[in-house]
Amino acid sequence: MTFLVPLIVAAIVLLLLWLGWRFFLGGARLQVEQAAIATSTNLACEPVDIPAADEPPARRFVRGAAVFGWVRTRPVGLLLPLLTLPLVAAVVAITLHFGGYHKDPQFVPGEYAHGNQIRQALLEEKLVPPPPLPPSAFVDAVAEKPQLALDKADRDWSRMDQAFVQDVLRVMEKMKARGFPMVLLEGYRSAERQNKLAGGSVKVTQAKGGESKHQYGLAADLAPVRNGKVVISERDPWAMQAYNALGEEAQAAGLTWGGVWSFRDYGHIERAGSLRALLAQRNKK
Repeated sequence: MTFLVPLIVAAIVLLLLWLGWRFFLGGARLQVEQAAIATSTNLACEPVDIPAADEPPARRFVRGAAVFGWVRTRPVGLLLPLLTLPLVAAVVAITLHFGGYHKDPQFVPGEYAHGNQIRQALLEEKLVPPPPLPPSAFVDAVAEKPQLALDKADRDWSRMDQAFVQDVLRVMEKMKARGFPMVLLEGYRSAERQNKLAGGSVKVTQAKGGESKHQYGLAADLAPVRNGKVVISERDPWAMQAYNALGEEAQAAGLTWGGVWSFRDYGHIERAGSLRALLAQRNKK
């Protein structure tokens, strides 16, 4: 359908050019010249002593009379401009309708592109969190790092920021496609639990209560699952491959990965940006 548009527009333009030449330029000029010749012949049959100085006005009079006679004998010539208006309107309508097919994305304004991203996000399918794993799946992980107290971790997706939840679920889908199924170790974390983790004998975090994005549902700790068991040891080569893949997918999704911090936290991902800016943005909504 798109390749027919230039042909239709070209045909309409050629039709307009032919109408203009036939009835406005070529036809009118021919009629005027014929009328001028006939009038000049009639005047020549009646010799009149006309001064040379009056010759140019006489010629203008003759041509004016000829034009008036042509218009009077051909009133359709006055209607042709009105008849061509629908053709012009059709050209404009076709151009506006199909103009979007010829836009180069690199020249589209940033606001328009951003609006397209928002519409695309709204059209994306809303993902549903996977069913929780049984407590037995976490036994080895709890024993591996007792300082994390994973048996007391909150894995309730509903207590997290729902827009961030969708980002995490999409990352988990990408990880599963790469052969690394992931599970949520901890989402929301209270300020009290944050202080306990920060003040323990084995430090597992540098952020105190209220300073972590966990308290606002904007952070998540994930771990790979192998044979129905959660694996969190960085000494496990397969687990480290999973964590590195997590970093790649999280950063590709615009999230922050804890594996690039000076205090390594390989399973941690969070919403990018300062906590103050994120909270200010949330309060504006």
